[in-house]
Amino acid sequence: MDYERVRETDPDVAAALDGEVTRQQDSLAMIASENHVSEAVLEAQGSVLTNNYAEGYPGKRYYGGCEYADDVEQLAIDRAKELWGAEYVNVQPHSGSQANMGVYLAVLEPGDKILSLDLTHGGHLSHGHHMNFAGQHYEVEQYELDEESGRLDYDAIREHAEEFDPDIVVSGYSAYPREVEWERIQEAAEAADAYHLADIAHITGLVAAGEHPNPVGVADFVTGSTHKTIRAGRGGIIMSREEFADDINSAIIPGMQGGPLMHNIAGKAVGFGEALDDDFDEYAAQTVANAKALAEGLQERGFDLVSGGTDNHLVLVDLRPSHPDTTGKTVEEALEDVGIVLNANTVPGETRSPFNPSGFRAGTPALTTRGFDEADMATVADCIADVVDHPDDEDVKAEVAEIVQGLCDAYPIYEDLA
Repeated sequence: MDYERVRETDPDVAAALDGEVTRQQDSLAMIASENHVSEAVLEAQGSVLTNNYAEGYPGKRYYGGCEYADDVEQLAIDRAKELWGAEYVNVQPHSGSQANMGVYLAVLEPGDKILSLDLTHGGHLSHGHHMNFAGQHYEVEQYELDEESGRLDYDAIREHAEEFDPDIVVSGYSAYPREVEWERIQEAAEAADAYHLADIAHITGLVAAGEHPNPVGVADFVTGSTHKTIRAGRGGIIMSREEFADDINSAIIPGMQGGPLMHNIAGKAVGFGEALDDDFDEYAAQTVANAKALAEGLQERGFDLVSGGTDNHLVLVDLRPSHPDTTGKTVEEALEDVGIVLNANTVPGETRSPFNPSGFRAGTPALTTRGFDEADMATVADCIADVVDHPDDEDVKAEVAEIVQGLCDAYPIYEDLA
């Protein structure tokens, strides 16, 4: 990619951008929340809409000059409604976390109660971690996965809800490799007369393509990221019934932010449009198939997977049974040396620090975008296993790095990098 004008104006930034292009091309992005957007989405996000200060909503802005901003935002809204079947959509949150904040501000008061999954079991910071705004402003209790099965225990969640009496129950997770039974969470929320927020940040694309059950129409609120499995402009989204529209709109502006990032909303509109194409359904199906192939490959090499496998785009590896002296951070660093980028992750029953936990998480969205299939994922699984088995063996790492580079060369990200 040619950053000619940046290079002329600011060669230091251009050098960093050049380096990032090379890094992405010459490494395998397996962080489950990352993906490679299309060149069309990149263009939209780099458009002149970054100059526009469109406070308000389509047809009701505080400033003039917003007619084209209105067009773009309405396209994003309409396409999102079609993708997920929502009555009401707000595409202005700058991130999935801010989408969650918007829901909390819309229906909760400071000190109200949140019931959500513990971070070390696959939850998210914005679901109520004590260092996050949610944990600082609300009373939070958290449920856990069943440590034996690595799966949600829906009966236990309902019992917890009945005992704690929360104002909102949060479902949807950052490191849960199985399908979620949204109706079971809804039953738990109803048993406590609570709202239900389903956070589909990781699986927005899988839900849109029918590869994962859809919580829209089940949960009161559905939030998500728009740049993970959906491959659209970076940001967040809120979906709900129309009855909550005014409260959510007010929570976003003026409640928590001013002008929306219209260039990002343009990227959302373009990405949502791409997701409405039949090719996207094939992509989502391949993403899941690739994750299953990765899971099978790692299991064949003796690795233990939380829940025993995956139904979605990620696998979560518990190193304790197979590599008790190896930490997730050791694995993360050793794999980055050979061009495989994933992240250390906590696992159910974690006994180590979150900064150096007992597991690692790997996802397939970005590799699937590049064109990888199940056979490629089997190769990747062997590469990961070889390095984890021999993290300090430079000969092994050199061999794996060569294989990784070959895969990167075979599947370039953007045309002008081929």
